[in-house]
Amino acid sequence: QVQLVESGGGLVQAGGSLRLTCAASGSISRTTTMAWFRQAPGQEREFAAGISWSGDRRMYADSVKGRFTISRDNAQNMVYLQMNSLKPEDTAVYYCAARTARMIVNLVAMYDYWGRGTQVTVSS
Repeated sequence: QVQLVESGGGLVQAGGSLRLTCAASGSISRTTTMAWFRQAPGQEREFAAGISWSGDRRMYADSVKGRFTISRDNAQNMVYLQMNSLKPEDTAVYYCAARTARMIVNLVAMYDYWGRGTQVTVSS
């Protein structure tokens, strides 16, 4: 079992930055791939970014590429999402997710564990 707790969300003006943090505990291993998803009101949950256990592989959704950076600190079991140049359309609940497999995928159904989410609101 893996437990995930997100923090760092809040209200920010367009063009601003936020850094989200995901604290992981439990059965974290070298096969644990981590990701951030987001869900805007009335929309389906969508993939934002993912990272392999070693951090040498990362994947981003086109909508965040060049603005968001995912990273992890395995010694602390933490995953981060640095979000720059935020836009109103980035407003969503952001979820941390984990899967016990090496490949980064962008499908909700492929992730085994989820946090409760943290709200990010970007004002125009």
